[in-house]
Amino acid sequence: MQLLPNENGNPLEGLIPDDLYSLLEQHQLLSEKGVRDYQIRQKFRSYRNQNVPAYDAIESLRDEYPYLQFDTIRKIVYKLNGRR
Repeated sequence: MQLLPNENGNPLEGLIPDDLYSLLEQHQLLSEKGVRDYQIRQKFRSYRNQNVPAYDAIESLRDEYPYLQFDTIRKIVYKLNGRR
């Protein structure tokens, strides 16, 4: 999976501190899919804040995550996967 860490290896910077991320990762307590979905939602919000249309934002995310379908990314960003 394509997790994009900061310089300290924490792709959840701003959400949890680097030392906590390292501890959770060391004990295999993180879901790679959950981290990926969080990053996708953050990037989508960033695109939308720049007034990028939703369709174009999702297409840009598809370029970054080519193994995901358009509808999969749409479900991730709009949380239509059954969990609320």
